[in-house]
Amino acid sequence: MFQRREFIKGSTALLLASQVAHLRAAPGNLITRPIPGTGERLPVMGMGSSRTFDTSSTAPNLSALTAVMREFFAGQGALVDSSPMYGAAEGVLGEVLMKLGNPKQLFAATKVWTDGREAGIEQMRESGKLMGVSVFDLIQVHNLRDWKTHLDTLQNWKQEGRVRYLGITTSHKRNHKELEQIMKTRSLDFVQFSYNIENRLAEERLLPLAADQGIATLINRPFQRGDLFSKVKGRPLPELVNELGCASWGQFFLKFIIAHPAVTCLIPATAKVHHMADNMEANFGMVPDATQRKAMLELYQSL
Repeated sequence: MFQRREFIKGSTALLLASQVAHLRAAPGNLITRPIPGTGERLPVMGMGSSRTFDTSSTAPNLSALTAVMREFFAGQGALVDSSPMYGAAEGVLGEVLMKLGNPKQLFAATKVWTDGREAGIEQMRESGKLMGVSVFDLIQVHNLRDWKTHLDTLQNWKQEGRVRYLGITTSHKRNHKELEQIMKTRSLDFVQFSYNIENRLAEERLLPLAADQGIATLINRPFQRGDLFSKVKGRPLPELVNELGCASWGQFFLKFIIAHPAVTCLIPATAKVHHMADNMEANFGMVPDATQRKAMLELYQSL
């Protein structure tokens, strides 16, 4: 996989840093979207933890990941997403969050990924212990696994105040039809799926359906697991980025997704501070309009 390069260096980097500081000091520039069911607003840039936080809890690892999360919260991020499927990620997140003093702005999200009611309950309790969360903001059924059982449990938990929101996820095209039926027939607060400028399948049915049903959307794999950067490797930034307020290809890709009105929050994953800093700039500034979004797509397709 091609690793994202830094496009801004030297004096340009200093200018960019000053711009970031200005944006972060101006709350009015923060881009947020409402959760349809309640109106609660979330910053559009969240954070995933797949692969990146699945590591040992050594002092160097924790120090590096603490710096990454510190950058996330400095950029006014809130939603952090994990899963028992991600190996050690929940536990490592818990240790890092404790080092950061358990930031009040955290919107803690995880998933249930097992079979059976009791196993699901035990797994969700364990997730809470690992992440240091007494009441999760969001728990999702991961990749539709035993979804009927777990959605029933989560609905009860929500009524009892043991979780604030519930949802369901998939990262696979083969699950889209079943996911659509669940979205139409069950009460969901969130749905999570893959979407980016290369993989726009969700535009056809999932995003419009989420808007119609009043379901918030979490977007995973916004960089197609890094493949998007391979396509633009060595290419200069186009003039269009000046109009959009983007300083990198990464921000260009993120702003394309943010421009879709049915998108609530994106959850890119990274273990590098400079990548997180670049991601979080997309949390601020303008949202491309329909004309600009079309131009972004045409530009990308012409590469």
